[in-house]
Amino acid sequence: MKKVIIYVLAGSTLMLMLTGADRRDTIKFAELIRRYYEAWSTLDPDRAGPLYAKDAELVFFDVVPLKYSHGWKEYRDNFKTNVAPLFASVSLTPNDDLKVTSKGDVALTTLTFHARIKHKQGDDVEFDGRHTLFWEKRGGKWLIVHEHLSKPL
Repeated sequence: MKKVIIYVLAGSTLMLMLTGADRRDTIKFAELIRRYYEAWSTLDPDRAGPLYAKDAELVFFDVVPLKYSHGWKEYRDNFKTNVAPLFASVSLTPNDDLKVTSKGDVALTTLTFHARIKHKQGDDVEFDGRHTLFWEKRGGKWLIVHEHLSKPL
């Protein structure tokens, strides 16, 4: 009986530790996601820049255009020059379905979001989208090394 109690306590402690680690990851990435959505809602990619790794070969998929295949600089420059000037405002809101999978210095986050876009000319747009981010911990900081945004047809 004593061994059974010890095994149950050890198992319960292990489960609490694992659950706590998962919860800590979710809390940490929920804060990063909040910062991400707030930054992009300003229409200033430089506000989002600190969340991204700067390697030139990284690929990012966006709703429009389809892909950036030459890293953060291409993503930033195109958004600043060709996308942001079209909008009067953007409101991006993450939904409450964040999932975090992490292992060591890499993590995958998935969630859905709602976008409200006011164009300077033309109709305003609202849509729900999907968002996948692949993160890598570098120098103690989590950075986006791949991103995939999409919206259903």
